[in-house]
Amino acid sequence: MSDTVSSASPTAPLSEAVQHALAVSLRGCSELLPQADWVKKLQRSEATGQPLRIKLGLDPTAPDIHLGHTVVLNKMRQLQDLGHQVIFLIGDFTSMIGDPSGRNATRPPLTREQIEANAKTYYAQASLVLDPSKTEIRYNSEWSDPLGARGMIELAAKYTVARMLERDDFTKRFQSNTPISVHELLYPLMQGYDSVALKSDLELGGTDQKFNLLVGRALQAEYGQEPQCILTMPLLEGLDGIEKMSKSKNNYVGITEPANTMFAKILSISDEQMWKWYTLLSFRSESEIAALQREVAGGRNPKDAKVALAKEITARFHNAAAADAAEAVFQLRA
Repeated sequence: MSDTVSSASPTAPLSEAVQHALAVSLRGCSELLPQADWVKKLQRSEATGQPLRIKLGLDPTAPDIHLGHTVVLNKMRQLQDLGHQVIFLIGDFTSMIGDPSGRNATRPPLTREQIEANAKTYYAQASLVLDPSKTEIRYNSEWSDPLGARGMIELAAKYTVARMLERDDFTKRFQSNTPISVHELLYPLMQGYDSVALKSDLELGGTDQKFNLLVGRALQAEYGQEPQCILTMPLLEGLDGIEKMSKSKNNYVGITEPANTMFAKILSISDEQMWKWYTLLSFRSESEIAALQREVAGGRNPKDAKVALAKEITARFHNAAAADAAEAVFQLRA
């Protein structure tokens, strides 16, 4: 990987392919930082024919993946379909620390046995969204375990406590005298080191991961690499329309749930929430979704649009016949 992003002029007209790739990247995202650097990376990829390396890391803290997880997986698949190399990273090492993102208390670390049991199902479920034949699967214990004590100290020397405490959840806990364990400060460093090990060009995550993703940029620069760009996706509210989708809050739709259950759960969301789900979960084009919104605004029953969404998602994780059968059950009960 070169030390510079691109020699292409940022003011040069963008090719049709780069414009399309940028539009795909931006659809539904919260932030793409720095966008100008991502454009340059896309231009370089087009000029050289070399795919960009796009990373998503998930800690196997629970055995099941739900629709909330698929928001970033969908974005990965869209970028994968453009020909880029996607890396599905299972955080078997970082799971032992426990991600403090959004937490107001220390997360109990998982045992190695729990992590291994959960990891077995993660990639199989992610493959329902990603193309497994074109997906690089990695485990961050590959490079984190060999670091050892000396390597961890050298890594920790590349980031300051002051910068770490800029993180919102750490700041709130520090100001409220809520304990912060030292090992929690290591989590963003280890996630950032993943980007160094994988030489990623782009890292994806939810909005709650922004700080961790930026640490990856900083560490890549420290190690003499070209810093990755970061793309954050909104957190998907669950069935209650309020809280982030979570199995612990019982407001989730698991992607391996029975077709009838999945279909019924999706139909239970509010009409207003439906459009955000369309943007983040549907594979329909933005123009198709906009046309559907106009139809509903013009008097079409919003239930029709919700049924279409439920059928699309159910068919994706099961098949078209299962989605049709689930709709038939729903019509009988209606």
